Amino acid sequence: MREILTYLPQILPAYVAYLIAVISPGPAIMAIVSTSMTHGRKAGMTISLGIFAGSFTWACAAALGLATILQIYAMALQILKIFGGIYLLYLAYKAFRAVRGNDDLPQAVVQKSLTTRALLLRGYGIHVTNPKAIFAWLAIIALGMPQGAPASVAGLIIGMCMTTGFAIFMGYAVIFSTPHALKIYRNPRRWIEGAMAAFYCVAGLKLLTSRI
Repeated sequence: MREILTYLPQILPAYVAYLIAVISPGPAIMAIVSTSMTHGRKAGMTISLGIFAGSFTWACAAALGLATILQIYAMALQILKIFGGIYLLYLAYKAFRAVRGNDDLPQAVVQKSLTTRALLLRGYGIHVTNPKAIFAWLAIIALGMPQGAPASVAGLIIGMCMTTGFAIFMGYAVIFSTPHALKIYRNPRRWIEGAMAAFYCVAGLKLLTSRI
């Protein structure tokens, strides 16, 4: 334990970097917000678990030295980028269809609801098909683990970040599924869902056209 404490000057900046990244609005956060408002708290928390699993996947991959693998298999990353962009465009299409739907506020317990499996896979797919997530984790691990640091340092970084990420993801799901949030959502529903559609569309196109 004392050995790990000597690396705190590197660990803390890495943690702050993760905190900024996880709080910043992105496809994952927008998915939690929109799902919580349209399908309720349980659905929002379920998709949060999928996103959490995707983040944990990239965290472990970064800690295991995926940077070297990505240098060798660069084509795999390009394929992942294409799939991620297409998936975000698909979500944009789904959100656009919701805009053109009826004016009633969707109720998770009354109207059609997504299955737990579908929500988990959607959350996981959003995060794991976004190559930007792996680069964020590579930067966090590189920042917090100087050369020669023991594996326990990586474990501490991942543990701290994942605990925080879980709390933030679930917090978004709880906050945006409250009656007050639903009341706010009811009137400008089309505008909110239209903004979601535009966000996913821009994010998908940006991912498809960006250089990695």
